Amino acid sequence: MTDTIAKLDEAQLPGLEARLDPKPEWQPRYPGSRRLKGKVAIVTGGDSGIGRAVAVLFAREGADIVISHLEEDEDAQDTARMVEAEGARAVTIAGDIGDRAQAARIVDLAISSFGKLDILVNNAGEQHPDENVTDVSDQQLKRTFQTNVYGMFYMVQEAMPHLRAGAAIINCTSVTMYKGADDLLDYSSTKGAITAFTRSLSQNLADKGIRVNGVAPGPIWTPLNPCGGASEEKLEHFGESTPMGRPGQPNEVAPCFLFLACEDSSYMSGQVLHPNGGVVVGS
Repeated sequence: MTDTIAKLDEAQLPGLEARLDPKPEWQPRYPGSRRLKGKVAIVTGGDSGIGRAVAVLFAREGADIVISHLEEDEDAQDTARMVEAEGARAVTIAGDIGDRAQAARIVDLAISSFGKLDILVNNAGEQHPDENVTDVSDQQLKRTFQTNVYGMFYMVQEAMPHLRAGAAIINCTSVTMYKGADDLLDYSSTKGAITAFTRSLSQNLADKGIRVNGVAPGPIWTPLNPCGGASEEKLEHFGESTPMGRPGQPNEVAPCFLFLACEDSSYMSGQVLHPNGGVVVGS
């Protein structure tokens, strides 16, 4: 983290998936078809939750993976073993993507380990619920934007010298960007910025043959929720407000990232997919 932003209590940040009960479902649901054979992908926040499911699914489809995470070493090593079990290669790197130097280190690791970069998945993020807008401190506001928005800019900027025509960037936004969230004011604001960034960047990079799309998950069972400050009552009824009446699992979101990363979506850029339990929102 840059020295202008103090570190928050780590208990408020994305926690260990190994401690969750029940465990999120990350396992790919079908055999691979080598749609990412020979590709190299960076997955930020790849240690757990949606990031873990994406990393393992990409590996099943033939990609080697750089797993970026904050400080959850146990989860990251577990994900690396899962990737390797699929016959792919994995490297992990810890650090705060809100620091430009860390973004550079992540990209440098991809190039030094695998020689190239084809896919950038900007998945890492954090949230801190507050009941009132006046409860959002300067420290929290800066931190949330630093991680969720600045970190994404940094990763794209550092990756650009290595991305070629045919490359894909997939950014994780959220259903909260579309329907709002009364207790996640700063978080939902960052997701609005991410969606605008995705649409604008897609136009900026179209002539380079680089596609940029987004995924806007609804309530998904990951460490972000219990470790991000959600109340026990909210967790007890987590996801029940969706038309499907339940939270989603990471392995129900990962196929959206795969579709946007591979040639199946070759005529799509600037778009957002919505694995959100049936909530109808504007595109």
